[in-house]
Amino acid sequence: MPLVTAGVVVLDCAEPEKLAVFYKELLQAQETDVTANLVEVRAADGLRLAFRRDANATPPSWPRPENSLQVHLDFLVEDLDAAERRVVELGGRPLEAKDGPGPYEERSCSDPAGHSFTLRRAHRAAPKQG
Repeated sequence: MPLVTAGVVVLDCAEPEKLAVFYKELLQAQETDVTANLVEVRAADGLRLAFRRDANATPPSWPRPENSLQVHLDFLVEDLDAAERRVVELGGRPLEAKDGPGPYEERSCSDPAGHSFTLRRAHRAAPKQG
């Protein structure tokens, strides 16, 4: 067994209950833990996200070049257009940013509290030939 294993990605925000609903719906996740200051959800693939109350939380200002990205999440999707529409339906928004380098087709978005994340097309492995 490894000494350290991956735990939970925790996002600070002013209203964890509302942000948990956004990600719960986006990921079709289940709530696993709710306290006065923290809500945790677990997606079907095992990803655990928690949202911690911070009354002084301010959203990251990325993609402004004078500010760092800090941290963001990448979500793999089959249909970029459908995933982006779902983000907007749930209260998130697309971010105006240049396409990132690399071979992946992707779109940058933010959740209702301003945390950035990327929707990235999931490429299926091609079957092996001969």
